[in-house]
Amino acid sequence: MELALSPAGRLYLEEPSSEVDALPPAAAERIRAAFARGAGPGLLHLGAAELGIALPASLAFGRELAHLFMARLTATPQLAEQWATLDLPAPPPELEALAAAVPPLTGAEYLDLALLQALWQDLLVAARQAIAAVQSEEAEETGGKVKAWLLSQHASWNLVGRVCFHLAENKNDERAPFAFMATYATHVARDARVQHQPLGRALQAHAGVQVAAQVGDQNREMLLKLLLPVHTAAEQCPWLRTLVDAGDVFHPLAWSPAQAHQFLRDIPALESAGLVVRIPDWWKPRQPPRPQVQVHVGEKAAGLGLQTLLDFRVELSLDGQTLSAQEWQQLLASGDGLVRLKGRWIELDRDKLGAVLAHWKEVQRSASEDGLSFFDGMRLLAGARLGKLATDAPEQATAEWSQVLPGQWLRQTLAQLHDAHEGPDPNPELQAQLRPYQAMGVRWLWTLSRLGLGGCLADDMGLGKTVQVLGLLTLAKREGDAGPHLLVVPASLIANWQAEMARFAPHLRLLIAHPSAAPAKTLALLSKQQLAAADVVLTSYASVARWPWLKQQRWSVLVLDEAQAIKNPGAQQTRNVKALHSRVRFALTGTPVENRLGDLWSLFDFICPGLLGSAATFSRFARQLEADENGGYA
Repeated sequence: MELALSPAGRLYLEEPSSEVDALPPAAAERIRAAFARGAGPGLLHLGAAELGIALPASLAFGRELAHLFMARLTATPQLAEQWATLDLPAPPPELEALAAAVPPLTGAEYLDLALLQALWQDLLVAARQAIAAVQSEEAEETGGKVKAWLLSQHASWNLVGRVCFHLAENKNDERAPFAFMATYATHVARDARVQHQPLGRALQAHAGVQVAAQVGDQNREMLLKLLLPVHTAAEQCPWLRTLVDAGDVFHPLAWSPAQAHQFLRDIPALESAGLVVRIPDWWKPRQPPRPQVQVHVGEKAAGLGLQTLLDFRVELSLDGQTLSAQEWQQLLASGDGLVRLKGRWIELDRDKLGAVLAHWKEVQRSASEDGLSFFDGMRLLAGARLGKLATDAPEQATAEWSQVLPGQWLRQTLAQLHDAHEGPDPNPELQAQLRPYQAMGVRWLWTLSRLGLGGCLADDMGLGKTVQVLGLLTLAKREGDAGPHLLVVPASLIANWQAEMARFAPHLRLLIAHPSAAPAKTLALLSKQQLAAADVVLTSYASVARWPWLKQQRWSVLVLDEAQAIKNPGAQQTRNVKALHSRVRFALTGTPVENRLGDLWSLFDFICPGLLGSAATFSRFARQLEADENGGYA
């Protein structure tokens, strides 16, 4: 692909016979699409978007022209406001130099200064059209049509005309081991690199050494626009205000660790003001390098299910590496802010780190006798604090200066819950061809049951929750779980469950505890022997309150169908169901949240009491979540 000129001065693409300088297919397609819209859009695409890519000589020449145009365009004051009526004169000296350096191309003899000036105007028209085509949604998101268009061409254009604050290490000075410098981006090179100049040069470039009265209005306007983000940030950062007032912001500075740390902590304020920040790659604003209290939960476990107790270990670490007592003493002897440890800079706040360490030591002491409960371990992994064990350490500090990690046993257990691809198959006893998601559901239920944890199966109606439960009960019987198991369902679904069991699981011995199947007096006098002779007892929600033996019996697997029936924690029906005793509990519902998040709390108060905290705690969380979704209004 090459650029060519017709005798009439029309610029077009031609396909050469040689493929020595063939472009990558994707780039070639982009360039063809741009030139299909005309010479102006094609050249503009070369100079604005195809930066850093190797081009054949003729296309590189076209990019040179368009890149010169883009450099002048992006340096124009008030471009964002005046783009539609902007007059951007062509620079004759630069165009004459281009005309003299034209590479071999078809029709090169027709190229002269007048043609390049005409192409310059084509570029201006193409730029106006491209900016006008920007959608209003894009403009709102990025801060205007011009900015949105520049970003759509290449990310580097967004930096032109912006001030950049640089922080670098200065390893030759122990007292001032950091260097600060402010620059501004002057243009984008053809290799897509943003070119910077020291900010002090802006005074010379835009104002020179002449008195203010002699400075052109345009230059003053450009200088004020350039420095506006600096002054905006200075309103939020006292140290920057001091640099601006003294004029030191225009000069390179040697900084102490304390000065560098203040700069790093203020990065969000600097960037929100419109400044660009360049810092060492070891600092991440949202997760700065710092020592942490590392908490390991569940390296091994004692017991199973709700009675599982997890071991608990606390240590100080940096990037996952345990710190020695000597290194901890070194930190205690250091000042706050940026300190060097193990040959690298880290952030230290001794008061916060000490308070967080004391908090976890208290948790460790509280759990030292028997271990930490499985539910408390899961809540710690989720980021919750244990109210009864909480100390004076602020919650945010605990989250920032500590990390809770699962030990080997807990990690493997969570992996089993997450990946239910492995596990036993309920066939051939279960006379059903399970779909892949149903087979996965059975294995997931089986893993939860084996661990004694329980869960909520929330497949939509018609996707086979019933057959998955029958698969679980089939595996329980095969593996020696004698039951009996209890199914609590709406009375209207008893016949359906009876039919499904007869069809898919006739090997399970079923006892229906409902007046539709046997006289109420007979059901009221059922003995333990009669219950033991059944694999599964099927009853209704209303029956739970009717016969005391339902609450006196300890069931193995307890399943609620249409479990939204217990969404109201204060209802008598809910209290009756939660009074049942079982090894493990499951809830089946296609609508775990019908009206509000409190519905979910009530379900899990049945499945795993205590997992979601108290009703009041969960209610506060739900209100905050709803407020966030509604823009701050609950």
